Amino acid sequence: MAGRFVPRTTAVPRQEPGTGAGTGTGTGPTDGPPRTRTWTPPGPLDLRLVLSPLRRGPADPAYRALPDGSFWRATRTPAGPGTLRVSASSGGSVSAAAWGPGAQWLLDGLPALLGAGDTPEDFRPRHRLLALTQRSRPGLRLLRTGLVMESLIPSILEQKVTTDEAYRAWRLLLRTYGTPAPGPADVTFGTYGLYVMPDARTWSLIPSWEWHRAGVDAKRSATILRAVRVARRMEEAAAMELPEATARLQLIPGIGPWTAAETLQRSNGAADAVTVGDLHLPGIVGHALADNRNADDEEMLALLAPYEGQRHRATRLIMLSGRTPARRAPRMTPRNIARL
Repeated sequence: MAGRFVPRTTAVPRQEPGTGAGTGTGTGPTDGPPRTRTWTPPGPLDLRLVLSPLRRGPADPAYRALPDGSFWRATRTPAGPGTLRVSASSGGSVSAAAWGPGAQWLLDGLPALLGAGDTPEDFRPRHRLLALTQRSRPGLRLLRTGLVMESLIPSILEQKVTTDEAYRAWRLLLRTYGTPAPGPADVTFGTYGLYVMPDARTWSLIPSWEWHRAGVDAKRSATILRAVRVARRMEEAAAMELPEATARLQLIPGIGPWTAAETLQRSNGAADAVTVGDLHLPGIVGHALADNRNADDEEMLALLAPYEGQRHRATRLIMLSGRTPARRAPRMTPRNIARL
C-alpha cells in the first residue's frame, strides 16, 4: 500500500487514547509518571541483540529502536496493555520505565526478558566460526517474554510468505485493531505511534474482508482464529518445558514445528528450539558449518547435533557471523491478495 496509512473504522473499531479498555496505569492516567526500575545484568548485555527478535519489520507498530539507544515495546500482558522503555545506563545497568495496567508486570519480568535465565556459558562451540562469533558477541542473551500469543500470531502471519508480506499484514492489523500504547508513545512517535496488539476477542471478530485487505489468506487467518479461541491454553505453554510447550502449540491445526519454534524462541527463551521447515535456514547452516549451501533439514539437524540443548543459540550465532551463502536467484516477489 503506497502513501500514508490512515486507520479505518470497521466492524471492530480500534480504541482511541484515553478511552475504553486497555488504557490507564491501574493507578492513574496513561500520561502520568511511569513506574521505573534499574536492573544490573549478570554479565555483558547488548540490548539490540537481545531484543531484536521482537521486531517484526522496520515499521513494527509494537516495537521501536531509537537513535538515543532506547528500545520501546508495547504489549498485552496478563494485567492489561503496557508500554516498556529500556536503555543502557552507566555501570552496565539497565534503566526501564513502564506505563499502563501492565506496567508492573513488565518491570517484574524485565530480568527474564533480557535473558537473566539464559545460560550462554553452557554453549560449547565445536566449530571455529561459532567460537569466533561467540567471542565477538559477548552481549548476546536469549530473551524470554513469557507471552505466547504475542509471538504466535505474527509467526502464523509469516507462514509461507515473504517477510515483507507478513510485516505489512502485522502493521495493518495492529494499526486498525490494536490499542494505542499507554504512556507518551503518541508524543514520542507521532502519527505512527506504538500499538498494543488486539485481545483475543478482537482478533476473533475481524471480518474476513479485513484479513483479505491485509493480504492474509484464509488458511493463516483460520489458524489465528483457532488459536485465539484457546488463547489461555496457549499462554500456559510459556511455563512449560520445550517438548510439552511444542506439543501444546501444535494441537492447533495449522501450527507446525516451524511456527512453534519461532514462537517458543521468544516466549520461552528456548535455547534448543531449532527452526525446522524454513526455506533458507538449512542452506545457511550447511554453508556455514560444512560448506554445503544445499543442505536440507535432515542435514542441518545432523550438523547441529553437537549443540543439542543449544541449537537455537547456534543458529543465532551463525546468522550473526555474516557467513551466509551468496544469493543465486532473485528475491521472491511479494504477493498482494488484497488486489484480487
